[in-house]
Amino acid sequence: MSENSGEVKRATINIAGAEIEYFERGKGEPVLYLHGGGGLGIDGGFLDLLAQHCRVISPAHPGFGKSTLPDWIDSVDDIAHIHLELMDRLGLAKVDMIGCSVGGWIANEMATKVPERVRRLALVGPVGVKTGAPDTLDIPDMFTLPPQELQRLMFHNPEKFRPDFATLPDEALLAMARNRETLALLVWEPYMHNPKLPHRLQRLNMPVLFTRGAGDGLVSAAYLERYAKLVKGARVATIPDAGHVPQLENPAALATTILDFLRS
Repeated sequence: MSENSGEVKRATINIAGAEIEYFERGKGEPVLYLHGGGGLGIDGGFLDLLAQHCRVISPAHPGFGKSTLPDWIDSVDDIAHIHLELMDRLGLAKVDMIGCSVGGWIANEMATKVPERVRRLALVGPVGVKTGAPDTLDIPDMFTLPPQELQRLMFHNPEKFRPDFATLPDEALLAMARNRETLALLVWEPYMHNPKLPHRLQRLNMPVLFTRGAGDGLVSAAYLERYAKLVKGARVATIPDAGHVPQLENPAALATTILDFLRS
């Protein structure tokens, strides 16, 4: 099934029992965009900026948006296989890939499996590896933090992006709850990482860019630096005036940084 909304094409495809919702916009070289734990709803403006220069394909992960979540899917690795099959179905032999937060983790899992199919890899506030002391969390436990504290860690300007739950429509509230439930299923144990992934990152033979918002309280600068050192030749960049979701807080700066990297 497919439908058009302006210049954005929405479609669904069945992959291994999961109905996957995905969107396409723009023309040119294909870019596969993998969203973070907040879902695709917050990324539209950023994706529109990218689509001025390339063809952007942005799937909703199983359990997010209107994508279904079959019982057999319970890990980031499962989702990596879903999106690899999506690439096959769409005839995407080789793509540039952008992954945000948990989407960065998914992107790394995919790229380590089929490095020959990824031209360049841009990671925005990625999680997925354990780099610090074994008795401490690299990423604060976002499921136990009070909402105000989590908001402060996520955003450079938390008040600007604080949701008003009293005025949000039921559909939006349901989507937020479903996204959070799915995210917990995927990253709870072990928390926010795959112990095997650091040993696989040596397979990344494409140019790789690690970025984070300067005010990101979830993915620290030290964590990002340690993560990047696991990938030979990886670059690191910081997006000003942004926290964990620079695609929402400073989309123009993030788009410029990533497009410069993809063209370099």
